[in-house]
Amino acid sequence: MACAHTGSGKTAAFLLPILQQLMADGVAASSFSELQEPEAIIVAPTRELINQIYLEARKFAYGTCVRPVVVYGGVSTGYQIREICRGCNVLCGTPGRLLDMIGRGKIGLTKLRYFVLDEADRMLDMGFEPDMRRLVGSPGMPSKENRQTLMFSATYPDDIQRMAADFLKTDYLFLAVGVVGAACSDVEQTFVQVTKFSKREQLLDLLKTTGTERTMVFVETKRQADFIATYLCQEKVPTTSIHGDREQREREQALADFRSGKCPVMVATSVAARGLDIPDVQHVVNFDLPKEIDEYVHRIGRTGRCGNTGRAVSFYDPDNDVQLARSLVTILSKAQQEVPSWLEESAFSGPGRTGFNPSGKTFASTDNRKGGSFQENGVQSQPAAQTAADDEEWE
Repeated sequence: MACAHTGSGKTAAFLLPILQQLMADGVAASSFSELQEPEAIIVAPTRELINQIYLEARKFAYGTCVRPVVVYGGVSTGYQIREICRGCNVLCGTPGRLLDMIGRGKIGLTKLRYFVLDEADRMLDMGFEPDMRRLVGSPGMPSKENRQTLMFSATYPDDIQRMAADFLKTDYLFLAVGVVGAACSDVEQTFVQVTKFSKREQLLDLLKTTGTERTMVFVETKRQADFIATYLCQEKVPTTSIHGDREQREREQALADFRSGKCPVMVATSVAARGLDIPDVQHVVNFDLPKEIDEYVHRIGRTGRCGNTGRAVSFYDPDNDVQLARSLVTILSKAQQEVPSWLEESAFSGPGRTGFNPSGKTFASTDNRKGGSFQENGVQSQPAAQTAADDEEWE
């Protein structure tokens, strides 16, 4: 179970050792079998993220006998089956499509050595947990003592840490770099107190100052994403949007337009909050603050990656966001950011969240665990089931 802040290189941390070991052992993909038995399976919660992991795996394995394949919803099943049948050592997939391929008898699990859950806390929350349990209980899946299970994320709520012990060996290792669940210190975090009726004007004013710099604007609902994107386009700000109700080709086109700079602003729901590595994202705007603090940490982590600096501006609505105030104060102080006096006042005068612990511990070493759980430094989190409904990749 590994934890490090957003943009620190967790994908490389699991991909490179797995590929190196497979190459050292001389594995080679065989295209002579209808049933493929990969040595490694990597699971991630969204289509965009799993495709990004696959592209990195393909890059690292280029010119070798190791063959990565990706499967996810929204793409022809027949095409993906043909890709699998050409040989598969490393299978990257979203949960639903992965289970579908196993159920169709295209993927066997008896040779599996490495089982990776990226964004592991999201994979084990109330939305995905049943699929994960079905996956590890699939016929032929080696027991947890006979495979290596790797879990990576920037956040690990206590309840998820306890649940994760069911998937890992009894003497599993917990590796934490920095503070568990903390925000990346390379991101400058700013808060603006604003009512919901003046958010649009504030956003427009902000985007006029950023010019053509890439900016991700996060909202809570799919309808809001389309509404804000349309509004910005009408105001002559080239904008695209991405959310779980858009066709897969539309989602990929939106990402391509954003990456290329054709649309320097992308309005997104939580489908784009985790793992996506888009170069030169200078700004993140939380138009709507999320309901969970972990989601906030992941959202602002779309900027300030790989040692670069970034800026996150969040609109704080005193009528709607007070339940997040204490957790925000904790996150800001951990990242050596200035805490606005009005936010502090809101945090400790209102109902707020419980469990504020200003003396959180920092971990920067390995710790051998036996099914225990780490205190998440006072940042209390709830399962993301409420927001999960928007963007779960059941296919």
